[in-house]
Amino acid sequence: MTSAEQPGRPADPGDERRRWQALGVGLVAAFMTLLDVSIVNVAVPSIDRALRATPSDLQWVLSGYALTFGLALVPAGRFGDARGRRNAFVLGIALFTLTSALAGLARSPEWLVGARLLQGAAAGIVNPQVTGLIQQLFRGPERGRPFGLLGATIGISTAIGPLLGGLLIQLGGEQDGWRWVFFVNVPVGVVAVVLGWRLLPAQPAGTAERNRLDPLGVLLLGAGVVLVLLPLVQERQWQTPWKWLLIPAGLVVLAGFALWEHRYARHRAPLFDLRLFRFRSYSLGALIALLYFGGFTAIFFIFTLYLQIGLGYSALVAGVAITPFALGSAAASALGGRIVNRYGRPLVAVGLLVVMLGLGAVVFVLRGEPHSGVPLRTAVPLLVAGLGSGLVITPNQTLTLSQVPVPQAGSGAGMLQTGQRIGSAAGIAAVGALFFSSLAATHGDWASAFRRSLLLAAGIVALALLAALLDIQRGRRKGSAPP
Repeated sequence: MTSAEQPGRPADPGDERRRWQALGVGLVAAFMTLLDVSIVNVAVPSIDRALRATPSDLQWVLSGYALTFGLALVPAGRFGDARGRRNAFVLGIALFTLTSALAGLARSPEWLVGARLLQGAAAGIVNPQVTGLIQQLFRGPERGRPFGLLGATIGISTAIGPLLGGLLIQLGGEQDGWRWVFFVNVPVGVVAVVLGWRLLPAQPAGTAERNRLDPLGVLLLGAGVVLVLLPLVQERQWQTPWKWLLIPAGLVVLAGFALWEHRYARHRAPLFDLRLFRFRSYSLGALIALLYFGGFTAIFFIFTLYLQIGLGYSALVAGVAITPFALGSAAASALGGRIVNRYGRPLVAVGLLVVMLGLGAVVFVLRGEPHSGVPLRTAVPLLVAGLGSGLVITPNQTLTLSQVPVPQAGSGAGMLQTGQRIGSAAGIAAVGALFFSSLAATHGDWASAFRRSLLLAAGIVALALLAALLDIQRGRRKGSAPP
């Protein structure tokens, strides 16, 4: 077995600095691709004016990225496991850079939607390689620190997107500033391609022959994910109730995927090894991630709408208002990565509880009918919620992947992130539906609609807390701490 295949070994065993440089390139790439999930939200009004896009076009600009992102995660993770993570990483970043440039040059809504779909797929290729790289280059407890940095990257990129988008639009102007939201990726992407090829470990010799891909598994998983996600991301555009039939249809296809993978695994390496769900750390950790992202991502969606449309704040101010959450998440993620091996799943439970307390405090400070000072009132509660979030994302990811073998690191991480994408889409659909229905029922009372939908988001986080407590209880029954 080569050094690149050994868990916890750097690509060059004598070069400690090289593996941290490789991780740095991966984190920059992860930040760039995850940033594009939220940065475009504040650019929607500018895109609408510049391209005369329909509401359906704008919805696809936002949700199409998330759809193809989730679609590519597991196949790309498996591709990296089988054919080398450096190859998959460089391919994904090159495609992401190219499609970012195409999006910035868009001359029609159709052009922009197509570029965003390809950009999302490219992001889905990149992200499992970063997590797989951590599994490959670091061993056991020492994974806590790099996963802490990755968690900080996830938290910051998700929360700071509206702020950076607002700044770019402010600098570039209302008419064309939205283009810089995409162009900013190009120089960073070019550098990441060069450094990724130089620093990431190469594919071990002979791996491709031992690890064939699973085309039918890719097809079944892709069809199932699309059927589940489509009615969620198109919840407001497709008015017919028949759209919800796609979800059970998707679950049936995913059940067929599970049966096929079970059969395929008897003879060859499957697209995703279902035996990973036998690990309590992986199964309950994936459930916590799905539920938490369902509540966590929806917060920024409704808060941005409340500030910009309901209260008339600029895109820049709306981005600044979310910054306390990003700062808290970044600080706590770094800490969580360092102490997760000491405290285990109880640390995740504490983080979820702190998030709920922070969201409850936001509801409290916005009681009544506030019409001014909302960003200032919510700063401390959002900081508290961000601190809790940092103790959730990083430690949960570290614990969830702790028992995943390195040869399945990419596909295991891809399935975990697919659950996060599904959770995000479902959370935004559910919380957004309550937000808009409350807005209609209260005849435009934005504050009331925001408070109600924020309570629903907190309720979804509470379900994640229940899953964490279940994991802790099971660990105690077995007479050992959670893995």
